[in-house]
Amino acid sequence: MDTIRRSGVLLHLTSLPGRYGVGSMDHAAYDWVDFLARTHQTLWQVLPLGPTGYGDSPYQSFSTFAGNPYLISLDTMAGEGLLDRTHLDAAPDFARERVDYGTLYTWKLPLLRAAAGAFAENGAAALQAEFDSFCAANAEWLDDFALFMALKDAHNGLPWIQWEMALRSRKPAALAAARKAHTQATHAHKFMQWVFFRQWEALKAYANARDILIVGDIPIFVAMDSADAWTSPDQFFLDAEYQPTVVAGVPPDYFSATGQLWGNPLYRWDVMAADKYGWWMRRLRGALRLYDLVRVDHFRGFAGYWEVPAGEETAENGVWRKGPGTAFFEAVRAQLGGDLPIIAEDLGEITPDVLELRNQFELPGMKVLQFAFSTDASDKFLPHNYERNFVVYTGTHDNDTTMGWYYGTATDHERDHFRRYMRTDGHDAAWSLIEAAFRSTAMYAVVPLQDLLSLGTEARQNLPGRADGNWTWRVTPEQMTGHLEYRLLETTQLYGRDPATYAGKAAEAGGQEGQTTKGAGATETANDNAAAHNGD
Repeated sequence: MDTIRRSGVLLHLTSLPGRYGVGSMDHAAYDWVDFLARTHQTLWQVLPLGPTGYGDSPYQSFSTFAGNPYLISLDTMAGEGLLDRTHLDAAPDFARERVDYGTLYTWKLPLLRAAAGAFAENGAAALQAEFDSFCAANAEWLDDFALFMALKDAHNGLPWIQWEMALRSRKPAALAAARKAHTQATHAHKFMQWVFFRQWEALKAYANARDILIVGDIPIFVAMDSADAWTSPDQFFLDAEYQPTVVAGVPPDYFSATGQLWGNPLYRWDVMAADKYGWWMRRLRGALRLYDLVRVDHFRGFAGYWEVPAGEETAENGVWRKGPGTAFFEAVRAQLGGDLPIIAEDLGEITPDVLELRNQFELPGMKVLQFAFSTDASDKFLPHNYERNFVVYTGTHDNDTTMGWYYGTATDHERDHFRRYMRTDGHDAAWSLIEAAFRSTAMYAVVPLQDLLSLGTEARQNLPGRADGNWTWRVTPEQMTGHLEYRLLETTQLYGRDPATYAGKAAEAGGQEGQTTKGAGATETANDNAAAHNGD
């Protein structure tokens, strides 16, 4: 268990500012890390980084292993000679405040495919060798993913369960013919993954050098239309035609009166157990390559999950099924070792077996302050009821912003309880919750950037159950003011979430010279990375 009280910010990469229609791993991402460092934050939480499909949800990815090409920095590619900069002069006039996924699909992806073709013809020898090494090291998932995406392109985006049966069932002759027919397309998808990973790994190293940990997110289920389901159909409840027989969701709760019908295929946990959960071990290893800590979305599914018959229009007519429970996490600990760097998203309808599973493996759970004011002083989300091993949020990506909640969806009772509990008139509701999170006993406190900026519902990231209009919010540079930095830094220090506080105590206890050696090395590395960044 971490001994340091940490704080940080939830901000997905798509929400960063930038010229080309979506946040990416360009100078704005490095500026963001610098902001976190200046305000002494030690956590940066992102949403899943996989390639998104229909609806643009990061929780419905084409692969649990791959990265999203939309997040690739085109300026960085141009600076490295991987893209002709003149192509960027013809970029569309993108909006600054919203992601335009439709235009990205028709402009950025073709640009990346053209760059892949140019690289295949004229790429520098050293970069070609690096690319070849990447492809060899990641062949276990990359070969199938690249072919899957090439076949989706060839089928005009149709889900794989609508392809011809020979490809659906992965007949060797059909796969061999497809690889031969789509060599150029598969190369392009491998190229995009290489660029994504080399850019992300550089950005992560830059953050880590500043003592900032990246908190990632793993959806417990994978998308039906994914390379994961296509390549491992035996791991899921599918029929002879490869159609799902049952799908995932959650019953009615405080997010939705009819529940949430996610539609993901459900795991055959008995099959997975037979090889000691090998598919999941590969998935977790891939995630820990991308992140320092992993939030497992819908953790309760490991104890019990909601099974809905395929074809239902809502999630109301489902049944609870038993998950793998202790056996799964014992396998994780045996194969990955040590303390599990996992945060358990334990929201929703939680039963004692979920809590027992979480506590048995000492996994931190979650608290959401917006949920704290609907009942009375016994509410588990109120800070005075916390234990230490939790991560507290003002809200998550599925919540309204705090200002949107307080002035919009909160009931009169919730607003009254909020004002009395926080000893405030409510005029600064977002920061009242931020300060409550930071001064709580929870091990970690994480705040969406929208709440730091006191934005309203217009900045909401996602409304569960809404089919479109989600995942589009972006911050603009002028919103990141000096006053915001001062206020966040002061709050962090006031409530003991500044790591310098703990470094100082350690130095006093163990001798200043011996305790500061690591910090000096980290500073030196950070300065080297900063110099590289500033020269970008």
